[in-house]
Parts: sequence; C-alpha cells; structure tokens
Amino acid sequence: MVETRTDQAARNKVWEMIREVQVAMMVTLDEQGHMRGRPMRAVSTKDFSGTLWFFTSQPSPKTDEIQHDDRVLLAYADPNDQNYVAISGTAQVIRDPAKQKELWSEPLRTWFPGGPEDPKAALLKVEMEGAEYWDAPSSTFVHAYGYVKSRMTGEPPKAGENDKVAFRKPA
Repeated sequence: MVETRTDQAARNKVWEMIREVQVAMMVTLDEQGHMRGRPMRAVSTKDFSGTLWFFTSQPSPKTDEIQHDDRVLLAYADPNDQNYVAISGTAQVIRDPAKQKELWSEPLRTWFPGGPEDPKAALLKVEMEGAEYWDAPSSTFVHAYGYVKSRMTGEPPKAGENDKVAFRKPA
C-alpha cells in the first residue's frame, strides 16, 4: 500500500513532474453529479506553493460547475518519460486584473483577443490538496529487461516510483 508523504521533497517532486507538461485534463462535477473533463493549459509560475493557475472563460460550463462544487481533479501525463500525476484540489473562479496581467502570456490572446483585461477572461485558482504520482523508468533497455525478467521469473518488474503526497492537512 502506498503511504502518503508530507515532506517538501515529495511536493517538489510533484512540481518537477508537472511543470513542463503543457496540458492537464481537468475534471469537475456537474449539478447532476456527472464527471466532466476538458484539457486545460496551466499558466507557468516561477515559484510553486501548491497553487496552480489556469485562464478560463467566464461564464462557461466549467466555471458554473466549480461554483456548484469546487472539487477538481487534474491529470497530467508525460508518456515520453513515463511520468503520470493525479492532483486533487479545490478550485475558485477569480477575476483579478493585476493577477491576470502577471500571469499573462501572448499565446493566450488566441482565446482572449482583448488580452488579460478581456471581459470574458478569468482565472481558475486550484489549491492542491493531494497528489499521487507514478514515475517509471522510460528507456527501451529498462522495458526490455522488465519483459525478460517477467518471462523468466513470472514476476512483474518494479514499475518505478509511486507515492501519494499531501499538500494540505485534512480538515
């Protein structure tokens, strides 16, 4: 069974695994309790404190769902490096022109032609509560070795690192 880690090194590992991943799947709950997922591009920040930021349109179905139930799941995948991270947290829709300017990057103009002050632009602030990650060896040699070991011993190879990480203490 995977133990939950609370140390800063584990939190840093989660950040290292997700910070370069371009797109995460964000899952919310609608008013009927159905899960809804959509791709979201996280906004890069220099410092990491357990808060993730995303630009979004307001209003939108996702912001309506978050205002109804603020729980979200973010799924990050980097198949090239065999890194996978699932993050649970709570989201909040924020309109803060100063923060929007701080986090703005020009490619966002594709969705918000008016720039960071576009009337439809808002931020989703996701406060991470916990994460679970899988960090598996990615080389062809390691996979080949694992296959041979499995065939010879009947036992699967060690799949790599898997840990749960707490970012906030449970209430």
